[in-house]
Amino acid sequence: METTQPLNEKLTSIEMGKLWTTYVGNTLGRCVLRYYLKHVDDQDIKNVLNNALNLCEQLIGKIKGIFIQENFPIPVGFTEEDVNVDAPRLFSDEFYLHYLKYTSKAGMSIYLIAIPIMTRKDIRDFFRNTLNSTIQLTNEVNEVLMAKGLYEYPPQIPVPKKVDFIKKQSYLNGFFGNVRPLHAMEIGHLYDHIENNLTSKALLVGFSQVVKNKKIQEFFSRGKELTNKHIELCSQQLQKENLPASPLLDHLVSESTIAPFSDKLMLAHKIEMFSMKIRAAGNAISLNGRRDIGTMYSKFLVDIQLFVEDGANIMIDQNWMEQPPEAVDRDKLT
Repeated sequence: METTQPLNEKLTSIEMGKLWTTYVGNTLGRCVLRYYLKHVDDQDIKNVLNNALNLCEQLIGKIKGIFIQENFPIPVGFTEEDVNVDAPRLFSDEFYLHYLKYTSKAGMSIYLIAIPIMTRKDIRDFFRNTLNSTIQLTNEVNEVLMAKGLYEYPPQIPVPKKVDFIKKQSYLNGFFGNVRPLHAMEIGHLYDHIENNLTSKALLVGFSQVVKNKKIQEFFSRGKELTNKHIELCSQQLQKENLPASPLLDHLVSESTIAPFSDKLMLAHKIEMFSMKIRAAGNAISLNGRRDIGTMYSKFLVDIQLFVEDGANIMIDQNWMEQPPEAVDRDKLT
Protein backbone atom coordinates (compact mmCIF):
# COMPACT_ATOMS: atom_id res chain seq x y z
CA MET A 1 0.00 0.00 0.00
CA GLU A 2 3.01 2.29 -0.50
CA THR A 3 2.10 5.44 -2.44
CA THR A 4 3.61 8.85 -3.17
CA GLN A 5 1.84 12.14 -2.59
CA PRO A 6 1.98 14.89 -5.23
CA LEU A 7 3.57 18.06 -3.87
CA ASN A 8 1.21 20.78 -2.59
CA GLU A 9 -1.90 18.91 -3.71
CA LYS A 10 -4.63 19.29 -1.09
CA LEU A 11 -7.40 16.81 -0.37
CA THR A 12 -10.59 17.41 -2.32
CA SER A 13 -14.00 17.36 -0.62
CA ILE A 14 -14.69 13.88 -2.03
CA GLU A 15 -11.35 12.56 -0.76
CA MET A 16 -12.01 14.03 2.68
CA GLY A 17 -15.48 12.47 2.81
CA LYS A 18 -14.43 9.00 1.67
CA LEU A 19 -11.38 8.91 3.96
CA TRP A 20 -13.43 10.15 6.91
CA THR A 21 -16.16 7.55 6.33
CA THR A 22 -13.63 4.75 5.88
CA TYR A 23 -11.77 5.74 9.06
CA VAL A 24 -14.87 5.91 11.26
CA GLY A 25 -16.32 2.70 9.79
CA ASN A 26 -13.13 0.76 10.43
CA THR A 27 -12.87 1.98 14.03
CA LEU A 28 -16.32 0.46 14.51
CA GLY A 29 -15.26 -2.73 12.74
CA ARG A 30 -12.17 -2.98 14.93
CA CYS A 31 -14.30 -2.96 18.09
CA VAL A 32 -16.66 -5.64 16.76
CA LEU A 33 -13.88 -7.90 15.50
CA ARG A 34 -11.92 -7.69 18.75
CA TYR A 35 -14.99 -8.98 20.58
CA TYR A 36 -15.63 -11.73 18.03
CA LEU A 37 -12.04 -12.92 18.35
CA LYS A 38 -12.45 -13.27 22.11
CA HIS A 39 -15.35 -15.68 21.50
CA VAL A 40 -14.46 -17.97 18.59
CA ASP A 41 -13.67 -21.69 18.64
CA ASP A 42 -13.22 -22.66 15.00
CA GLN A 43 -9.61 -22.06 13.92
CA ASP A 44 -10.49 -21.42 10.24
CA ILE A 45 -13.02 -18.76 11.22
CA LYS A 46 -10.56 -17.31 13.74
CA ASN A 47 -7.98 -16.91 10.96
CA VAL A 48 -10.46 -15.01 8.79
CA LEU A 49 -11.43 -12.76 11.72
CA ASN A 50 -7.74 -12.06 12.37
CA ASN A 51 -7.23 -11.10 8.72
CA ALA A 52 -10.25 -8.80 8.87
CA LEU A 53 -8.99 -7.13 12.05
CA ASN A 54 -5.51 -6.67 10.58
CA LEU A 55 -7.05 -5.00 7.53
CA CYS A 56 -9.03 -2.63 9.79
CA GLU A 57 -5.86 -1.73 11.69
CA GLN A 58 -3.94 -1.09 8.46
CA LEU A 59 -6.65 1.18 7.05
CA ILE A 60 -7.01 3.14 10.30
CA GLY A 61 -3.24 3.65 10.52
CA LYS A 62 -2.87 4.68 6.87
CA ILE A 63 -5.74 7.18 6.98
CA LYS A 64 -4.55 8.58 10.31
CA GLY A 65 -1.16 9.23 8.73
CA ILE A 66 -2.80 11.09 5.83
CA PHE A 67 -4.90 13.18 8.23
CA ILE A 68 -1.87 14.12 10.34
CA GLN A 69 0.06 15.12 7.22
CA GLU A 70 -2.87 17.31 6.11
CA ASN A 71 -3.51 18.83 9.58
CA PHE A 72 -6.95 17.23 9.42
CA PRO A 73 -8.53 16.58 12.86
CA ILE A 74 -8.56 12.85 13.65
CA PRO A 75 -12.18 11.64 14.00
CA VAL A 76 -13.16 10.10 17.33
CA GLY A 77 -14.98 7.18 15.72
CA PHE A 78 -15.25 4.25 18.12
CA THR A 79 -12.81 3.40 20.89
CA GLU A 80 -12.15 0.85 23.63
CA GLU A 81 -14.98 2.48 25.58
CA ASP A 82 -17.42 1.13 23.00
CA VAL A 83 -16.56 -2.56 23.41
CA ASN A 84 -16.47 -5.03 26.29
CA VAL A 85 -14.55 -8.03 24.97
CA ASP A 86 -15.18 -9.90 28.23
CA ALA A 87 -18.97 -9.87 27.79
CA PRO A 88 -20.44 -13.36 27.24
CA ARG A 89 -20.71 -14.75 23.71
CA LEU A 90 -23.63 -13.24 21.78
CA PHE A 91 -23.18 -14.90 18.37
CA SER A 92 -22.05 -18.30 17.09
CA ASP A 93 -18.92 -18.84 15.00
CA GLU A 94 -21.01 -19.33 11.85
CA PHE A 95 -22.59 -15.91 12.25
CA TYR A 96 -19.15 -14.26 12.08
CA LEU A 97 -18.76 -15.49 8.50
CA HIS A 98 -22.15 -14.14 7.41
CA TYR A 99 -21.34 -10.87 9.17
CA LEU A 100 -17.98 -10.52 7.40
CA LYS A 101 -19.58 -11.26 4.05
CA TYR A 102 -22.16 -8.54 4.65
CA THR A 103 -19.71 -5.90 5.89
CA SER A 104 -17.21 -6.68 3.14
CA LYS A 105 -19.90 -5.96 0.56
CA ALA A 106 -20.63 -2.67 2.34
CA GLY A 107 -16.95 -1.74 2.27
CA MET A 108 -16.52 -2.64 -1.39
CA SER A 109 -19.49 -0.45 -2.34
CA ILE A 110 -17.67 2.53 -0.75
CA TYR A 111 -14.19 1.77 -2.10
CA LEU A 112 -15.26 0.90 -5.65
CA ILE A 113 -17.19 4.15 -6.07
CA ALA A 114 -14.30 6.13 -4.57
CA ILE A 115 -11.61 5.08 -7.04
CA PRO A 116 -12.76 6.91 -10.22
CA ILE A 117 -13.54 10.16 -8.36
CA MET A 118 -10.23 10.47 -6.49
CA THR A 119 -7.91 13.24 -7.75
CA ARG A 120 -4.72 12.53 -5.83
CA LYS A 121 -2.79 9.49 -6.98
CA ASP A 122 -1.85 8.43 -3.46
CA ILE A 123 -5.50 8.49 -2.33
CA ARG A 124 -6.64 6.67 -5.47
CA ASP A 125 -3.98 4.01 -4.93
CA PHE A 126 -5.03 3.70 -1.30
CA PHE A 127 -8.65 2.93 -2.22
CA ARG A 128 -7.59 0.61 -5.05
CA ASN A 129 -5.43 -1.40 -2.67
CA THR A 130 -8.15 -1.30 -0.02
CA LEU A 131 -10.68 -2.66 -2.53
CA ASN A 132 -8.32 -5.47 -3.56
CA SER A 133 -7.70 -6.41 0.09
CA THR A 134 -11.44 -6.44 0.79
CA ILE A 135 -12.09 -8.63 -2.26
CA GLN A 136 -9.43 -11.05 -0.99
CA LEU A 137 -11.11 -11.09 2.44
CA THR A 138 -14.50 -11.80 0.82
CA ASN A 139 -12.97 -14.71 -1.11
CA GLU A 140 -11.58 -16.14 2.13
CA VAL A 141 -14.99 -15.84 3.82
CA ASN A 142 -16.76 -17.57 0.92
CA GLU A 143 -14.17 -20.36 0.79
CA VAL A 144 -14.62 -21.10 4.50
CA LEU A 145 -18.43 -21.00 4.15
CA MET A 146 -18.23 -23.47 1.26
CA ALA A 147 -15.70 -25.74 2.97
CA LYS A 148 -17.96 -26.02 6.02
CA GLY A 149 -21.15 -26.53 4.00
CA LEU A 150 -22.61 -23.22 5.19
CA TYR A 151 -22.73 -21.35 1.89
CA GLU A 152 -26.22 -20.60 0.59
CA TYR A 153 -26.01 -20.81 -3.19
CA PRO A 154 -28.15 -18.48 -5.33
CA PRO A 155 -31.10 -20.09 -7.15
CA GLN A 156 -30.35 -22.03 -10.35
CA ILE A 157 -32.10 -21.32 -13.66
CA PRO A 158 -31.76 -23.07 -17.07
CA VAL A 159 -29.10 -21.97 -19.57
CA PRO A 160 -30.83 -20.14 -22.50
CA LYS A 161 -31.24 -22.29 -25.62
CA LYS A 162 -30.64 -19.34 -27.98
CA VAL A 163 -30.16 -15.56 -28.17
CA ASP A 164 -33.49 -13.75 -28.18
CA PHE A 165 -34.86 -10.17 -28.18
CA ILE A 166 -37.77 -8.61 -26.29
CA LYS A 167 -40.64 -7.97 -28.71
CA LYS A 168 -43.50 -6.59 -26.59
CA GLN A 169 -43.89 -3.90 -23.92
CA SER A 170 -45.74 -6.52 -21.87
CA TYR A 171 -42.25 -7.64 -20.81
CA LEU A 172 -42.45 -4.83 -18.25
CA ASN A 173 -45.75 -6.02 -16.76
CA GLY A 174 -45.86 -6.97 -13.13
CA PHE A 175 -49.26 -6.27 -11.63
CA PHE A 176 -51.64 -7.19 -14.45
CA GLY A 177 -51.77 -9.15 -17.68
CA ASN A 178 -49.18 -11.66 -18.76
CA VAL A 179 -46.39 -11.43 -16.16
CA ARG A 180 -43.12 -12.97 -17.37
CA PRO A 181 -40.78 -14.99 -15.12
CA LEU A 182 -38.00 -13.20 -13.27
CA HIS A 183 -34.83 -12.65 -15.27
CA ALA A 184 -31.37 -13.49 -13.92
CA MET A 185 -30.48 -9.99 -12.64
CA GLU A 186 -33.81 -9.65 -10.82
CA ILE A 187 -33.24 -13.03 -9.16
CA GLY A 188 -29.70 -12.02 -8.22
CA HIS A 189 -30.77 -8.82 -6.49
CA LEU A 190 -33.66 -10.50 -4.69
CA TYR A 191 -31.23 -13.14 -3.41
CA ASP A 192 -28.72 -10.46 -2.37
CA HIS A 193 -31.40 -8.40 -0.63
CA ILE A 194 -32.60 -11.44 1.33
CA GLU A 195 -29.03 -12.42 2.26
CA ASN A 196 -28.23 -8.91 3.54
CA ASN A 197 -31.45 -8.72 5.52
CA LEU A 198 -30.94 -12.14 7.12
CA THR A 199 -27.60 -11.00 8.59
CA SER A 200 -29.00 -7.61 9.52
CA LYS A 201 -31.96 -9.18 11.33
CA ALA A 202 -29.80 -11.61 13.32
CA LEU A 203 -27.65 -8.68 14.44
CA LEU A 204 -30.80 -6.78 15.42
CA VAL A 205 -31.99 -9.77 17.45
CA GLY A 206 -28.73 -9.79 19.37
CA PHE A 207 -28.57 -6.02 19.83
CA SER A 208 -32.21 -5.92 21.03
CA GLN A 209 -31.34 -8.36 23.83
CA VAL A 210 -28.43 -6.36 25.21
CA VAL A 211 -29.14 -2.67 24.53
CA LYS A 212 -29.72 -0.56 27.64
CA ASN A 213 -31.55 2.50 26.29
CA LYS A 214 -35.31 1.82 26.06
CA LYS A 215 -35.82 4.15 23.08
CA ILE A 216 -33.05 2.42 21.14
CA GLN A 217 -34.47 -0.99 22.06
CA GLU A 218 -37.82 0.06 20.58
CA PHE A 219 -35.97 1.32 17.51
CA PHE A 220 -34.27 -2.06 17.09
CA SER A 221 -37.61 -3.87 17.51
CA ARG A 222 -39.05 -1.72 14.75
CA GLY A 223 -36.00 -2.59 12.64
CA LYS A 224 -36.65 -6.31 13.13
CA GLU A 225 -40.25 -5.93 11.92
CA LEU A 226 -39.15 -3.89 8.92
CA THR A 227 -36.43 -6.39 8.03
CA ASN A 228 -38.83 -9.32 8.39
CA LYS A 229 -41.25 -7.65 6.02
CA HIS A 230 -38.57 -7.11 3.38
CA ILE A 231 -37.33 -10.70 3.69
CA GLU A 232 -40.88 -12.03 3.27
CA LEU A 233 -41.68 -9.88 0.25
CA CYS A 234 -38.45 -10.76 -1.57
CA SER A 235 -38.85 -14.45 -0.68
CA GLN A 236 -42.40 -14.45 -2.04
CA GLN A 237 -41.15 -13.17 -5.40
CA LEU A 238 -38.71 -16.07 -5.64
CA GLN A 239 -41.19 -18.64 -4.40
CA LYS A 240 -43.71 -17.62 -7.07
CA GLU A 241 -41.13 -18.89 -9.58
CA ASN A 242 -40.53 -22.05 -7.51
CA LEU A 243 -37.08 -20.72 -6.55
CA PRO A 244 -35.69 -21.20 -3.03
CA ALA A 245 -34.97 -18.41 -0.53
CA SER A 246 -32.26 -18.54 2.14
CA PRO A 247 -33.30 -19.47 5.71
CA LEU A 248 -33.14 -17.16 8.75
CA LEU A 249 -29.97 -16.82 10.84
CA ASP A 250 -31.70 -15.88 14.11
CA HIS A 251 -30.74 -19.21 15.69
CA LEU A 252 -27.08 -18.11 15.56
CA VAL A 253 -27.76 -15.59 18.36
CA SER A 254 -27.21 -16.71 21.97
CA GLU A 255 -29.45 -15.94 24.98
CA SER A 256 -27.00 -13.46 26.52
CA THR A 257 -28.40 -10.15 27.77
CA ILE A 258 -25.02 -8.58 28.66
CA ALA A 259 -23.93 -5.94 26.17
CA PRO A 260 -20.57 -6.42 24.41
CA PHE A 261 -20.93 -3.01 22.74
CA SER A 262 -22.01 0.47 23.75
CA ASP A 263 -25.50 1.66 22.79
CA LYS A 264 -23.77 4.27 20.63
CA LEU A 265 -21.89 1.66 18.62
CA MET A 266 -24.90 -0.62 18.15
CA LEU A 267 -27.15 2.23 17.02
CA ALA A 268 -24.55 3.65 14.63
CA HIS A 269 -23.89 0.17 13.24
CA LYS A 270 -27.55 -0.43 12.42
CA ILE A 271 -27.89 3.01 10.82
CA GLU A 272 -24.92 2.20 8.58
CA MET A 273 -26.27 -1.27 7.72
CA PHE A 274 -29.65 0.14 6.75
CA SER A 275 -27.90 2.85 4.72
CA MET A 276 -26.23 0.05 2.76
CA LYS A 277 -29.70 -1.32 2.01
CA ILE A 278 -30.54 2.00 0.36
CA ARG A 279 -27.61 1.51 -2.03
CA ALA A 280 -28.59 -2.12 -2.62
CA ALA A 281 -32.22 -1.24 -3.38
CA GLY A 282 -31.12 1.53 -5.74
CA ASN A 283 -28.88 -0.91 -7.63
CA ALA A 284 -31.72 -3.44 -7.80
CA ILE A 285 -34.12 -0.85 -9.27
CA SER A 286 -31.57 0.16 -11.92
CA LEU A 287 -31.37 -3.43 -13.24
CA ASN A 288 -35.03 -4.35 -12.79
CA GLY A 289 -37.46 -4.79 -15.65
CA ARG A 290 -40.82 -5.50 -13.97
CA ARG A 291 -43.11 -2.82 -12.57
CA ASP A 292 -44.16 -4.78 -9.50
CA ILE A 293 -40.54 -5.46 -8.48
CA GLY A 294 -39.57 -1.84 -9.06
CA THR A 295 -42.49 -0.63 -6.96
CA MET A 296 -41.54 -3.03 -4.17
CA TYR A 297 -37.98 -1.69 -4.02
CA SER A 298 -39.26 1.90 -4.13
CA LYS A 299 -41.38 1.19 -1.06
CA PHE A 300 -38.33 -0.38 0.60
CA LEU A 301 -36.43 2.85 0.00
CA VAL A 302 -39.12 4.92 1.72
CA ASP A 303 -39.24 2.51 4.69
CA ILE A 304 -35.47 2.48 5.10
CA GLN A 305 -34.97 6.23 4.68
CA LEU A 306 -37.53 6.99 7.39
CA PHE A 307 -35.96 4.39 9.66
CA VAL A 308 -32.42 5.73 9.15
CA GLU A 309 -33.59 9.30 9.78
CA ASP A 310 -35.24 8.30 13.06
CA GLY A 311 -32.04 6.53 14.10
CA ALA A 312 -29.97 9.59 13.22
CA ASN A 313 -32.27 11.75 15.35
CA ILE A 314 -31.64 9.47 18.34
CA MET A 315 -27.88 9.72 17.71
CA ILE A 316 -28.11 13.51 17.62
CA ASP A 317 -30.26 13.65 20.77
CA GLN A 318 -27.61 11.58 22.58
CA ASN A 319 -24.79 13.78 21.24
CA TRP A 320 -23.25 10.70 19.58
CA MET A 321 -23.27 11.70 15.90
CA GLU A 322 -19.88 12.92 14.76
CA GLN A 323 -20.02 15.60 12.08
CA PRO A 324 -18.31 14.81 8.76
CA PRO A 325 -16.34 17.47 6.85
CA GLU A 326 -18.63 20.09 5.31
CA ALA A 327 -18.56 23.19 3.11
CA VAL A 328 -18.26 26.70 4.52
CA ASP A 329 -21.55 28.24 5.67
CA ARG A 330 -21.24 31.56 3.82
CA ASP A 331 -24.56 32.86 5.14
CA LYS A 332 -23.35 32.31 8.70
CA LEU A 333 -20.09 34.14 7.94
CA THR A 334 -22.01 37.04 6.43
